[in-house]
Amino acid sequence: MHPHPPLDPADWDEFRALGKQMIDDIADHLSGIRERPVWQQVPEEVAASFRTGLPEEGRPMAEVYEEYRRTIQPYPRGNIHPRFWGWANGSGVPVAAYGDLLASVLNCTLGSGGNAAMMVERQVIDWIGEALGWPQAGSGLLTSGASMGQVTALAAARAARAPEFREAGAAGSGVRFTVYGSTETHHSVDKAVELLGIGGRFFRRVPVDSDFRVDVAALRAAIRADRTAGLTPLCVVGNAGTVNTGAVDPLADLLAVAREEGLWYHVDGAFGAFARLLPSHRPLLEGLTEADSLVLDLHKWLYMPFDVSCLLTRRDGDLETAFRSGADYISKTKQGPAAFPLAFSDRGVEQSRRFRALKVWFALKTYGIRAFADSIAGNVAQVAHLVTLVEAAEDLELAARSDLNVACFRYVWPGATPEALDRVNRAVLDRLQTDGTAMPSHTVLGGRFVLRVANNNHRSTTADFDHLVTEVRRWGAVYAAAETGR
Repeated sequence: MHPHPPLDPADWDEFRALGKQMIDDIADHLSGIRERPVWQQVPEEVAASFRTGLPEEGRPMAEVYEEYRRTIQPYPRGNIHPRFWGWANGSGVPVAAYGDLLASVLNCTLGSGGNAAMMVERQVIDWIGEALGWPQAGSGLLTSGASMGQVTALAAARAARAPEFREAGAAGSGVRFTVYGSTETHHSVDKAVELLGIGGRFFRRVPVDSDFRVDVAALRAAIRADRTAGLTPLCVVGNAGTVNTGAVDPLADLLAVAREEGLWYHVDGAFGAFARLLPSHRPLLEGLTEADSLVLDLHKWLYMPFDVSCLLTRRDGDLETAFRSGADYISKTKQGPAAFPLAFSDRGVEQSRRFRALKVWFALKTYGIRAFADSIAGNVAQVAHLVTLVEAAEDLELAARSDLNVACFRYVWPGATPEALDRVNRAVLDRLQTDGTAMPSHTVLGGRFVLRVANNNHRSTTADFDHLVTEVRRWGAVYAAAETGR
């Protein structure tokens, strides 16, 4: 007899039974999610359990699972709930979770080598490109998130404009690059320019107009000034949906600037790029498919479980120029897995890469892209409904809205000071979140603290936004009365 592997289950029937129970419990949890709080504070006695030491001896699987149900499952971030609209978090398609489970069982690593997992990732990248109208001659990579996508795209831009940089570095090449984006550009671009050695002070944050879109004239002036100063403009970053307000930069105008100036054109479409699935929104995103690179998060407005993001590049080979490397232990052979021509490790930083593509493949095969487009259209309509409610209420003020899925507003009353308005809206937000009623987030626009709704949620309904407005007005009145009674 073969010896029993020490870290496999001793009893496969017990393992099977626990798995069946988990699937039943998952279905119960998700089908009843609307009846639960959006978010709740982790009690101290539960938090204390996460500060215990490393287990020396094991426990039965069923006991560990019960501890999960008691200490982890009731206290999530909340983004699977129908009334979660904070930040820019997707809601998670349940069938895709099966894909994640299967991917973990297969446990493939997708750096290189011939196997079905590599082919699935390549197919998923092609599907995303096809859905968005991306050039077939392009390339791509699945990453953990848009943050890693920004780093990868800017590294590709740098390699394309200064091939010597990989070997010589900043000091040896003598090139001082500059990168351009609006003041609303996501802070992951700041991290990318710092990490790549370009330097934070060489990321030019260009002013925006009253709709929070980049000022193209100011961009042109900044590029001219940098050239005059002996710097090397590298890349223009366009926003296809800013996190703060959902604003979409004039992408076609930015494309024209980049082409005239000979710069790489990168678009951050972390959630907003998927609006291109809607015919009504394609004019808004004109110029997006002409970019040199595009990042988009499938775990935002394609509702996939975390984490999976996609970087697309316009030309095949741009990523390999930036990242290809070699070693004897990953050299090619004439036959076998090492004969496979594609190596995703040559398109990015990571050699070890998890099988993120399977959940996307599973979900798109199950529902088709039209179902996702319909859900996205529903999110847009729901936010438009919210805006209508806000504009109709005399005690609410709209601070910003986009043509996508983001709206910002606040509670107001006559004669209120700016400080009082901020205090009341902070209190309203605290109440909504800590009661588990709803989860908008917040931002500061023009010095005003405002509630911010970003709807990447396939479970939301119009009635959920009716409820949100009712609760904001109810608690706003309560806290405003306390303010005026001071």
